Amino acid sequence: MLEKNAYPGGKLSEIQLGGYRFDAGPSLFTMPELVEELFALAGKNPKDHFEYHTNPTTCHYFWEDGTFFRGHADKMQLKDEIELVFQTAATPFMNKLEKAAKIHELTSPVFLEQSLHDFKNFLNRKTLKALSKSHQLDLQRSLHQANVRDVKHPKLVQLFDRYATYNGSNPYQTPGIMGVIPHFEWNVGTFFPKKGMVDITNSLVKLAQELGVTFQYHTLVEEIVLNNKQVLGVRTSEGILEAGHVVTNMDIYYTYEKLLPKQAKPNRILKQERSSSALIFYWGIKKTFPNLDLHNIFFSEDYQKEFQEIFQEKTLGNDPTVYVHISNKLNPEDAPKDCESWFVMVNAPCNIGQDWDNLISKTRKIVLEKLTRILKTDIESLIEVEDILDPRTIDLKTASYQGSLYGTSSNHPFAAFLRHPNFSNKIKGLYFVGGSTHPGGGIPLCLLSAKIATHYVEEVAR
Repeated sequence: MLEKNAYPGGKLSEIQLGGYRFDAGPSLFTMPELVEELFALAGKNPKDHFEYHTNPTTCHYFWEDGTFFRGHADKMQLKDEIELVFQTAATPFMNKLEKAAKIHELTSPVFLEQSLHDFKNFLNRKTLKALSKSHQLDLQRSLHQANVRDVKHPKLVQLFDRYATYNGSNPYQTPGIMGVIPHFEWNVGTFFPKKGMVDITNSLVKLAQELGVTFQYHTLVEEIVLNNKQVLGVRTSEGILEAGHVVTNMDIYYTYEKLLPKQAKPNRILKQERSSSALIFYWGIKKTFPNLDLHNIFFSEDYQKEFQEIFQEKTLGNDPTVYVHISNKLNPEDAPKDCESWFVMVNAPCNIGQDWDNLISKTRKIVLEKLTRILKTDIESLIEVEDILDPRTIDLKTASYQGSLYGTSSNHPFAAFLRHPNFSNKIKGLYFVGGSTHPGGGIPLCLLSAKIATHYVEEVAR
């Protein structure tokens, strides 16, 4: 395992600032069974090596008009909260979750658990069943259009629209099939590792080492070495490391630009619209906020305008939606006593050469004013330590082209079919995993990409 950084995990790493610890990147943990499965496959009891909490709430939601909604995991509490806060029947919300479960049942075996680039996968019963019911998948309307039709209440529509951001897309463009995403959060549940999100990385690194995997840090791969369309290994500054199989989790764009410079490029894939990026402030806050949870969303007042600014205008506007992740709500060691570790994120455009220093300065002020307004507390005066991650540094640290978090966006009805496959039809022994490949970004889908790729490695071995 070759890693250019001094640490494993890429985006799934951590930052230490004074007495505060922050998870650097992914903060939402769903489908923990995919992590547990790796321990089980190694003959180990997952609970002996990786522990996590089940969250009693999915998120706390805030609006500028003072509306506050606590997203209970318990369905009866959730129903009561919806009716109390929004003064509307909870039935459309609950029906939306049932619909998400149905979409998952139909599509997961097709879109998530197998390659879409292998013709024989379209001949099985599950795939044929999903295709026969494609009219139920909202492929012909945007996620926003599907949400307006299904849940109607403007604030609940906005809540469901935000799931487009889970794969770096625009709810006004991405297809309604993305309505499957809430299934994992509301029907299955959200979780949090007891030692923080970075423990997903740390526990899997430890497992791999126990199985004989060697990790080499500070090692930049310069090229994937080929001979007549067959992988021979990789070249680093130390020379060529021979291997019959090479798995790359570098962003597909950089894989071809930097590691396979002499090979024909899949231009249709590489020229697709990039996903959104992020601007993240890591703030050590000298106060505790009982009304905040592990996950918190402070919505913008004009959601459509916000996404117009991100995807069409390629800028950050004057009223971004703000996400605040506070890991010490469940892992007290992440902050000093009576303090909180705030991971504060706004969705941002990918980097195309904007004046980021100016955008960061402007957005920091806007975010502080927004949080101060809604929480009725001067937030800036409470910041004890600070660090910033922006699209430029995301690109630099994780080789994510233009700082996009999920490779390409899903702002196309057939986006799932346009992601790069997990194997190569042209180069024997080469496999592709990670957020820029099929089936997509985020921890569960990255793990599924590895599972699919492993299937093809094993198939060759047999």
